[in-house]
Amino acid sequence: MKVIAINGSPKPGGNTYTALKAVCDELEKNGIETEIVNVGNLKLTGCRGCGYCSKNNGKCVLDDGLNEIAAKVREADGLVVGTPVYYAGINGTLKSFLDRLYYTSSASMRFKPAASLAVLRRSGGVTSIEDINRFFLFSEMIITPTRYWPVIHGQTPGQVSLDTEGMQIARGIGNNMAYLLKMQAESKVEKPAMEPKETMNFIR
Repeated sequence: MKVIAINGSPKPGGNTYTALKAVCDELEKNGIETEIVNVGNLKLTGCRGCGYCSKNNGKCVLDDGLNEIAAKVREADGLVVGTPVYYAGINGTLKSFLDRLYYTSSASMRFKPAASLAVLRRSGGVTSIEDINRFFLFSEMIITPTRYWPVIHGQTPGQVSLDTEGMQIARGIGNNMAYLLKMQAESKVEKPAMEPKETMNFIR
């Protein structure tokens, strides 16, 4: 089993990475392979809504690194997404990444365990978590439970380690996700069939 952790921060080794590493360390202790992928420092553009991916096996028409990362996520058993907080929301590069990742790959996400983390100086963590969780919910992923909001505070590099409650929540995400993954691996219950999607345009 493998979990991909997406670091939305433009600082590959900053506080968001530290928080994600705490999650991944617990998953590794439970025998689950992890990989942290940094996307916040990539030159990603927004989705063009061209529909190319729907006709080409989920491959995005834009060649800027998204396709390689999306392939890893599709193959993974679980997903963790971490973001810094900009103006009480996720940063722009991560938003572009998630728009395109889920537009190309949502069909492969169904019932995979997922978790979000927001790293911030003061406030806006809950709205940032909601930004990410919408992608999970609309793709029928299983959101990993936590004891409290998965929000960790810190400004200068390494400060998140001083938020003892936040780091405990991060470790809990790792352990809880490991439980969900192992439970799925042991289960003989088939996933429910998906009805063909009905779309409705309210403009007549």
